[in-house]
Amino acid sequence: MPLKNYGVLKCRAIDRKLGEGSSPHYQVLVTDDKQKHRIAINVKSKQSPSELLYFVDENFSHPITRELQELDFGFHELPRKPGGLALDYIRGNLFDPAKMKALPFDVPGPDNDLNELLELYIARAIASQNAVLYPFGEKWGPETDVKDKYFGFLPGNGIHDIHMNQGNAAQFQKDNGVWQDGGLLIHYPARNQWVGIFLAFQSQSFHTDDTTGNRLDVVIPPTTAAIRIVAALVNPVGEDMGKETVSLINTSPEKVDLSGWALVDRNKRKQSLSGIINSGEVVRIAITQDGFQLDNNGGIITLLDDKGLKIDGVAYTKKDVQKQGWTVLF
Repeated sequence: MPLKNYGVLKCRAIDRKLGEGSSPHYQVLVTDDKQKHRIAINVKSKQSPSELLYFVDENFSHPITRELQELDFGFHELPRKPGGLALDYIRGNLFDPAKMKALPFDVPGPDNDLNELLELYIARAIASQNAVLYPFGEKWGPETDVKDKYFGFLPGNGIHDIHMNQGNAAQFQKDNGVWQDGGLLIHYPARNQWVGIFLAFQSQSFHTDDTTGNRLDVVIPPTTAAIRIVAALVNPVGEDMGKETVSLINTSPEKVDLSGWALVDRNKRKQSLSGIINSGEVVRIAITQDGFQLDNNGGIITLLDDKGLKIDGVAYTKKDVQKQGWTVLF
């Protein structure tokens, strides 16, 4: 079954311990100004290959950041659906999974393993007076009569599964679900910087069923995968109706039939596509009055093929579209 008690904890970091042992987790002691919690971050997989995939975005930009700032400190259980704050590595357009790289958790030498990578960002957050952490995952506790085994506070409680939580196989398939991925966002308000840290296991698939989160063993043809979202006119001059556009490019040497394809917004509203996009051609898709919408407060745009598989996805924020008539480049 999917994760229990999935959500996000708004907190500040005060201490940490490197991952070690047979099932190592990088441990972070945090406070929400009322009680302490522990964030347990996997740094090694139980399945082979053991190295986790990671991606760090030091300039993370996404519409959820504005909404996260509005939360009170503490844990917030999140609805597992589009349009909210729940993370989904595939459907949420948080980052390009192709940019993830494998990294061992503990090897000799400086700055070459996952422990040290996390240490860089967590130590910086601890040293900063105003850094705010947003770990996403499954909450445990409070354990009223059990002290935390790493930091000794009572009651013991915290957040784990700070990684992708879909596309699993074998014994971990029971944890699959959509809109319940883990991750860690760090906000530095003084310089208005967001850092996104995303982790996944090499055994997981980045094509999953839209309802169960179970893996789909599919191969997308290279020409299909070559269609990209390159721009969007979200805030045209005057009334938006009938003037908004999304631009696609075909980077392959072959023409591609877009019949049955669709654009999908943050709330899963769709606009159907049709026609041929030739090699090297850029096509501007006019947004119709009904269905799919480009929100001036920020949103995501996802491109699905005729089988409903994600081909590309982008995100933009309210800041990106403040000036009327300017096209956003992705």
